[in-house]
Amino acid sequence: MSISERDFNAVAAAKPKKKPREAPFSLRFSFEQMALLRDAANGVPLGAYIKAKLFDEPLEKVRRRNTNPVKDHEALGRVLGSLGQSRLSQNLNQLAHATNTGSLPVSPEVEAELRQACADVKAMREELMRALGSLPGGGEP
Repeated sequence: MSISERDFNAVAAAKPKKKPREAPFSLRFSFEQMALLRDAANGVPLGAYIKAKLFDEPLEKVRRRNTNPVKDHEALGRVLGSLGQSRLSQNLNQLAHATNTGSLPVSPEVEAELRQACADVKAMREELMRALGSLPGGGEP
């Protein structure tokens, strides 16, 4: 089929035209007015809240994420303190480099240190999970 046998213009004209969208409507509020609106909306998107109030429509229930997922701030502080004092990232980078170059001698001391590092990482993981509420009743993961 040659190009002249194809009627591109007819195909293009046969496609349904999209209806143009209406222009958005904007309002300007003072900082105080915006604060009052946010408080009144109580987590509902402002556009939905304003439309519901303006047209006397019921507000749909909005599923919100938990804004404060930390259950135990003290445990989270302990973990963050441990991470801040550790040189975990530098040490892991050095181990990876030594492994990749084949220069890591595996002596009993190195093996013991690696096992201790794994235990420390596991303890930090458990503390983080406990702080975030992922360990019910402080139990094991």
